[in-house]
Amino acid sequence: MAGPVPELEDRAVACAQRLCDADRVLLASHIDADGLTSAAIAASALERAAIPFETVFEKQLDEDAVADIAATDYETVLFTDFGSGQLDCIGEHEDAGDFTPVIADHHQPADRETEYHLNPLLVGIDGAAELSGAGASYVLARALADVSNEDPSVAADGGERTVGLRSDGGTVAASTAANARADNRDLAALAVVGAVGDMQASGGELHGANQAIVEEGVAAGVVETGKDLALYGKQTRPLPKLLEYATDVHVPGISNDQQGALRFLSDLDLELKRDGEWRRWSGLTNDEKRTVTSALVKRAVSSGVPATKIDGLVGTAYVLPEEPIGTELRDASEFSTLLNATARYERADVGLAVCLGDRDGALERARKLLRNHRRNLSNGIDLVTREGVTHEEHVQWFHAGDRIRETIVGIVAGMAMGNEGISRSKPIVAFAAKNDDEIKVSARGTHSLVRQGLDLSVVMGEASRAVDGDGGGHDVAAGATVPKGREEAFIAHADEIVGEQLS
Repeated sequence: MAGPVPELEDRAVACAQRLCDADRVLLASHIDADGLTSAAIAASALERAAIPFETVFEKQLDEDAVADIAATDYETVLFTDFGSGQLDCIGEHEDAGDFTPVIADHHQPADRETEYHLNPLLVGIDGAAELSGAGASYVLARALADVSNEDPSVAADGGERTVGLRSDGGTVAASTAANARADNRDLAALAVVGAVGDMQASGGELHGANQAIVEEGVAAGVVETGKDLALYGKQTRPLPKLLEYATDVHVPGISNDQQGALRFLSDLDLELKRDGEWRRWSGLTNDEKRTVTSALVKRAVSSGVPATKIDGLVGTAYVLPEEPIGTELRDASEFSTLLNATARYERADVGLAVCLGDRDGALERARKLLRNHRRNLSNGIDLVTREGVTHEEHVQWFHAGDRIRETIVGIVAGMAMGNEGISRSKPIVAFAAKNDDEIKVSARGTHSLVRQGLDLSVVMGEASRAVDGDGGGHDVAAGATVPKGREEAFIAHADEIVGEQLS
């Protein structure tokens, strides 16, 4: 059967055939939301194809991590959401006969060939904006369902057919649900979460190959889309907090203004509370949503917010209709944030379990980690805003030392952009202590800067290697590791490269 991304079909089939030929597989994946969903998609596909596997996670796939993988007795290793950029190191172990790599990734490949390599960049598809790591894993999963020759009339793992609930109270037909599971189209929901978590919803929606996956998810009954207010927290935040914390489009008198948000809502002809509790966006009727959106747009216009910014108040929502209304799991953006709150605190196992359907213990542990994650992000943003950043000609930067975890310093940097003294017109570079000898570097830009020529993957790669480190990533977000004490030299190189890109 044709997969969701025809350009990758041959590569996907070759990778799937190699996995089916393996006695067992070691699945290695990255730890962010895209990495966790990539692993969950691959794990589900391997299980349904009856291929024994074990899963490991790595914050960074460096030489030591690859060596540890090579030291296992697995003959086949499936890398998801990383591996392409480390092909030089992986290739050395492949040449030595340590293992055969199968790679489903979307990062910039190293200058090295390998036989089983599934990456959108190899066929001219933008891996930073059109297909995430989870998307690459999904393409592989679809091919694996076909190659493994499972009977399409039953659930691929032999389990019972299930009937999925829709948000309108209807149901997905049993045959549709069973077929979606048989050919792995039900995994499109996780691929959408991964893409959204990887900041690929530029301009408020997913594009390219990601959109093809969305369409498969919609057909399978596991994804719903529609225009909606483009604010984070529509499922879980009380209405006043939803508006107060909405800072991507700053609306004077509402954003970052608790009393202002309350006054704004109180002036609307709406029932704002039920049973003494503030209502949430997910519980409003369509008419009520239109009332709030219209008033919010009018306030933005009257406050002088630029039209291009106002357009950003509305975007495409990606909803997982099989998840309960009012939970983090129903909204792709909130789901991805929940996942980020697990692996970044050394609990990738919890995030994976949630992706695989654990709605009891794992979900409660994830929510606890999320509460802690939000506190840490808030504290980090307050720290950066209070102490400010150093402005070079083309970049701005700050050094958190050990005051912000190196696993979240990039998120803090991105969220701090636009705050007082922190510009959105130049990329931001953040440093944090990784260990006694190394410094983690994270860089964040905007899609507007990318359209002007910014490519942080190149910036992080070249600047880090100039100071005996290494790095990479995507055009809008990238990272690196550099030796302690080389930060200023790194910034000098980064500033020069960004200047050349944006000139």
